[in-house]
Parts: sequence; structure tokens; C-alpha cells
Amino acid sequence: MTLRNSLLCATALALVAGAASAETLRWARAGDSLTLDPHAQNEGPTHALAHQIMEPLVMRDMTGAMVPALATEWGPSEDDPNVWVFQLREGVTFHDGADFTAEDVVFSFNRAMTPDSDMKELLSSIAEVRAVDDYTVEFETKGRNPILPNNFTNLFIMDRGWAEANNAVEVQDYEGGEDTFAARNANGTGPYRLVSREPDVRTVLEMNESYWGAGEFPMEVTRVEYTPIQNAATRVAALLSGEVDFIQDVPVQDLGRVGESEGLDVRTTPQNRTIFFGMNQGADDLETDSVDGANPLADVNVRRALNMALNRPAIQQVVMRDQSQPTGVIMPPFVNGWTEELDQYPEADIEQAKALLEEAGYGDGFSIQLDCPNDRYVNDEAICQAAVGMFAQIGVDVNLNAMPKAQFFPLISNGETNFYMLGWGVPTYDSEYIFNFLVHTRTDERGSWNNTGYSKPELDEKIVALASETDLDARNEMIAEIWAQVQEDRLYLPIHHQVLNWGVRADVDTIVDPEDSPKFKYFSFTRS
Repeated sequence: MTLRNSLLCATALALVAGAASAETLRWARAGDSLTLDPHAQNEGPTHALAHQIMEPLVMRDMTGAMVPALATEWGPSEDDPNVWVFQLREGVTFHDGADFTAEDVVFSFNRAMTPDSDMKELLSSIAEVRAVDDYTVEFETKGRNPILPNNFTNLFIMDRGWAEANNAVEVQDYEGGEDTFAARNANGTGPYRLVSREPDVRTVLEMNESYWGAGEFPMEVTRVEYTPIQNAATRVAALLSGEVDFIQDVPVQDLGRVGESEGLDVRTTPQNRTIFFGMNQGADDLETDSVDGANPLADVNVRRALNMALNRPAIQQVVMRDQSQPTGVIMPPFVNGWTEELDQYPEADIEQAKALLEEAGYGDGFSIQLDCPNDRYVNDEAICQAAVGMFAQIGVDVNLNAMPKAQFFPLISNGETNFYMLGWGVPTYDSEYIFNFLVHTRTDERGSWNNTGYSKPELDEKIVALASETDLDARNEMIAEIWAQVQEDRLYLPIHHQVLNWGVRADVDTIVDPEDSPKFKYFSFTRS
């Protein structure tokens, strides 16, 4: 550990230290929320913090079931099949006391559909959002959309008046390095209000005494102290010593030590997230490889060779200590469209992979840079290190470039990486979400996380058509066709589905959310 990291960890531990309380929950994880602007980043830890402060119209509870939030009822219009009608919850106020009404919903959705929003793909089928009255909102879609509400579970509602008063009408340009009032401050309707925030150091929340759900949820956590602790050993030490009560990412090598410690539990569940590598196959030439005037990743045989070089069971056993599920597709089993056949992966075959490289004209191999986060996914840097060794066996010399997620994600958003790790969860539980973000050609409306340069107009047409296909059997056939093409083209290199391991104080009563998004209003305490 560097001196700087040692000082940061020491500071973090000092900040979270204090007497345990049945009301205060001291929460830590490897990385912080990237921003408080609810529409600037579609990223798990960012949404996890936002869910404490702000609310969507509908949400997923701790089991993954969709439940009402700021909307109480929703359904297709009886008069127009292209319209969804949402009835809003009455008597709700924002943290500053302003009333929540339909105009806030219209404002928030229109804001989330603008170019700098990282949520726009979820809303690409919407033609218009309109307020019928103070507590009724209509969403008119470009053709019938049978799963529209599924896209709203992480679409948070802002107070229009607050945004206008604080020059926060526009979405933060996160990738461009912009800093805004909404990136540092928040005014939601959620169960907790923001007290203080020091990015990457400490965020403090306190219970919203005026919360509409005070009688519906346990609300036993009255104060949340959130401290990102990137270093795994320091994070576990904080839990073992009682300096924090809950960590979301127990390192796999410490599961036994935490689980066997008096007063602590490890709670586990499969996660709705898959880890994989992305490759820039669209560029004519790459800046981070040793091949002049050509792009080796543009050849499908090279991509297939890299896929065949990956020894997924070895990663599962050695790196993940069996806390993962090897896969051949970038889709978790939770998702509509997943099949056992798609989930199958090739056995590592060094000789066959070398033969594929030879066929592609790279029998002597080549070198390339792999960009990897080191504070976002479970053992992310260690997985990349293992893969580097596997690729070396077939003659591909990989230079690993690991960095914090705050520096890593803009590389994908700005198209500045050629070979990279990514993890993808599917909050809609439907393949369309994956296609919109990761497969569709990168445009103003879709494909914002498709850094591969992959572009097939005929596939794009099918992806867009999914949003308005109401015959679910026909829709599922289209989904299967799209996956077949994606797999044939070897668009990504799937590694595994993540498994979640939460470390918690034994008296904290909660299940593990498959979205890895704890919602503290559901937490309670077991008292002796």
C-alpha cells in the first residue's frame, strides 16, 4: 500500500469510528457514488446511494420484486394503447418542504432524455411525457411498449423548482469533467436526507422525518454514515473491529474470517450482474496495440481465440474461490432471454486458440493494453491479472492498466479504450436493456456503453422493434435471434456472473438484494 493510500485509509477509519448504535448504520464499500446528479451516471453504487435520498415512480424491493414508490398505480390507457398512465402518490414532499407533483415527473423524465443523461436509452421509446393533472402523468410511446415501467426503477425524480433555482436543469456532463450543484447536493423525497458529503471520503444521511412511507417500512436506521474504503484489507479490518457495521463487498479470501467472527454474518446471493471484456473491433487501427495499420480485434477469429484462451473455471477457483458462476453470455440468469445453451462457455484450448490467431494472420501474436477498474467489481483487478497470463499463453502480450472507476468509466463513455473490463446488471430483467446499451450502434439515443464500434443496421432495427412488440412469444423469438448474432460475432468475452457477499453485524436484519443496492428503509435490528 502506498503512503497516500495508507493515509486515506487511516482517515476513512477515523471518520467511521464511533460507538455502535441501533439507529446509526455505518456502511462501507470499495467505491463511492460517482455523482449525486440522478441522471448523469447509470452505475450501481451511484444508484445505491441515490435510492436512499431520491425515489423513482416504481422500484424493486430487496427481493427484486417491482413495487410502488412515487406512483401508486400504473397501466396502459384504455383509450390509447401507446399511452401508459401513472397515478402519483399524494401528500409527498421533497426534503426542502416543496410539494411533489406531476410537473416534477415531467421535468425529470424530460431531463433524463437529454444527450448528457446516462439514462436516455431506458427512455428511447417515449415520444412525450405530459401531466394530466397534479397527480396523473401520461407517457406516450412510439408504438406500444409492454415493459415500459420496468425501465423506470432507477429513474429518480427531482424537484423542478429546486433544479431551476440552483442552475441544475441540465444534466451534469460527467464524462466531460463538469462539476455542478446537482452533482454535490440533493433534494429528494426519499427516506433519508443528505446531511453532508465529501466525495470518496464520507457521506452522512439522516432520516427524513416527513417521509411518506414512515408507517409502511421499518425505518429503524435513522442515520447512515457511508465511507468508501478501496483497500480490501482495510475494509475488512473496519468490519472486524466494529468500526463499520456493513460492507457490501467482502473479499472472497476473507469470507471465512468474517463469517466465523462473533457478532458478524456473511450473507450471500447470486447477483444480477455479469463480468466480461469488451473489444474495439470497429476501428481501422488501434493506438494501444503493436500492430501498425490494422486492428487485430476486427477479426472475429482473434476475438474467438481470446475467448478460447480464457480459463473460466480457473478464474472461478483461484481468483474468485468459487464465488462466481462461469458463463459464455453477458446476461445473468435472472434476465428474460437467458438459456442454459447460451450460458455454455468453451473449454480453454490453447492450441486451438493459437490456430485461430494463425488463421487471422497473427501467428506471431501481438501486444495490446487492457484497461481495468480496481474498485468496482469483486476482485476486478485480480481477474484482469489472471486473464493477462491466459492471453500470454496464446502469444497475446497484454499490458494491464488498472485504475479507480472514476477514471475508468469515462474511457468507455468517451471511446478512449480498446480493450476493457465491464460488469453489467439488468434492472429491467429483460434482454432489451442489454441490447440498448451494449449492442445497438452508438447513437444519441442508444448504445452509450457500446465502445466496441459494433454496428449492424439490421440488428439495430430488431432492437428498436423490441420496445413496441406486444406479442411476447414473437418478442422472445426476436431476442433469441439477436443473441444468436451477438454470440456468432463474439461481440464480448463473458467471464462470469457475480456472487454477492455482504458482511454485516449479526443484529442487522436484512436479506441480500440481487441488485447489490441496499435500501435502508427495509433494514431493521434484532434486539436481545
